[in-house]
Amino acid sequence: MTAVVVVDDQSLIRQAVVDILDTHDDITVVGQASNGLEAVRLASALHPDVIVMDIRMPELDGIAATAQICSDPTLAQTKVLVLTTFEEDENLISALRAGASGFVGKGAEPEDIVRAVRSVHVGDALLSPTATRALIDRFVSAPAAPSRLQLSPALASLTEREQEVLLMVARGLSNQEIADALFISPHTAKTHVNRIMTKVQAHDRAQLVILAYESGLLTPGE
Repeated sequence: MTAVVVVDDQSLIRQAVVDILDTHDDITVVGQASNGLEAVRLASALHPDVIVMDIRMPELDGIAATAQICSDPTLAQTKVLVLTTFEEDENLISALRAGASGFVGKGAEPEDIVRAVRSVHVGDALLSPTATRALIDRFVSAPAAPSRLQLSPALASLTEREQEVLLMVARGLSNQEIADALFISPHTAKTHVNRIMTKVQAHDRAQLVILAYESGLLTPGE
């Protein structure tokens, strides 16, 4: 059973998401919040598996709330899924850095929202197509920094195989697809990914994507 907290300052949207999720037997909504402060308090009290988080809210926005939740070692198993109307907003980058596991638009179909919750619960990063394009465009417009690869302490700690796996993660490959490409078992692929996240102190796969692009290991269009 996936325990979910839904956070949105608009009561109609919040209730709509709750209604969508509550129709599925493997998901239960354990709490609701209307701002980031309430979200942080509920996270600490309930330890949900997934928090569906709006970005723009009063008192404490979704990015700041995500940062507090994802930096709390007692909430290491809690994943944040950002539900937003601003899929091309620069806040997407900030939310990923804060620890969000992915994004889904408020205009998504109900089943897409359900799939998103399930995906982040099992540890998969999830970016909607619009959010992915916005993320890549951000790096395309940024100045090139080819020397950053050698200067990155995080990358220097990775073995050659781990850098290879990191590239595959950044390109969107699943553990099964990585296993097929490298002729290893899915379990071994997952072990590599988990070890990489530990070494670079990444909360999840979404942050590995950020690292691969920001370090210069992967450039847009490759």
